Amino acid sequence: MKQHFGKMPDGTDVEQYTLSCGALSCEILTYGGALRTLRVPDRSGAIVDVVLGFDTLEDYRRQDKYIGALIGRFANRIDGAAFELDGTHYPLAANDGENHLHGGQTGFDKQVWTVEEASADTLVLSLFSPDGQENYPGNLSVQVTYRLESSGLTVEYQAECDRDTLCNLTSHAYFNLGGHDSGPVLNQEIQIAASRYTPTDAHSIPTGELAPVECTPMDLRTSTPIGALVDDSFAQLAFAKGYDHNWAVDGEPGSLRPAATAYGTETGIVLEVLTTQPGIQFYSGNYLDGCPTGKGGAPYTKRWAFCLETQGYPDAPHHPGFPSAVLHKGETYRQTTQYRFSTR
Repeated sequence: MKQHFGKMPDGTDVEQYTLSCGALSCEILTYGGALRTLRVPDRSGAIVDVVLGFDTLEDYRRQDKYIGALIGRFANRIDGAAFELDGTHYPLAANDGENHLHGGQTGFDKQVWTVEEASADTLVLSLFSPDGQENYPGNLSVQVTYRLESSGLTVEYQAECDRDTLCNLTSHAYFNLGGHDSGPVLNQEIQIAASRYTPTDAHSIPTGELAPVECTPMDLRTSTPIGALVDDSFAQLAFAKGYDHNWAVDGEPGSLRPAATAYGTETGIVLEVLTTQPGIQFYSGNYLDGCPTGKGGAPYTKRWAFCLETQGYPDAPHHPGFPSAVLHKGETYRQTTQYRFSTR
């Protein structure tokens, strides 16, 4: 089902598409390809909307938290807002202190995507990013497929470019398994299938190390309340004012494998994240203050939600030991992430 959601300043229409399958439904905007709602049953069968979103296009355009959006060309941070590729230096927008974040000033989250296909349970969106947009090289064609199934939501990413470029795409959905309007997520539990993570400096730029999580608050291999260690004095948590780090997902990158599991203790909702990506960024909503009022008047504030951003490693262009974020001419970028829901 398609509905009008608003108009961009240049007159471009923004639409909202509703997908449904069994007890699950979701709403997706063409603005930023944003996942605006995701409704799943709780342990009693009541339907709960588990993602943050807004009621107006104006609020989506005003907010700076990337809520629900598709992110590109490069998710996460690039140190010094520049990279080298094929012997050429590419300066980028410094939109996170001295660093480049989530594709720059006009990333994929701020553009209106084109609908290629729409059915009851599937939405295929495309975006053309021309050579030089945000100073990235090459004409990049991106396609993202949202597919709702009885078990959850699958997101498939595909991209091709006519020059070597960087490509690292993700979804910046914010989850609250108690319901988007239920308050902070500190009592909800998180488990990450990773024995290593990428430590950062005080500006959230990876040092290049792949460090073991063992004997640190970054060890989330067993289900742990988000609030249990989020304010620990451990330097990594102090730098980011909570969790905002990339974990190296165990198993073989390129294969669909478990990355994280979250549990809403009050609703009984379980979210399992599977991905082909090498990493997952767990963000505990440390900087949600200042967000516009959410759906239905919900006052989204600090730690009102968490993100599980499946991705390539942050700042990969500066770390030869990290999985490469270069998409070569003639290659096809393909990644898949699944969000599976159940109850207990």
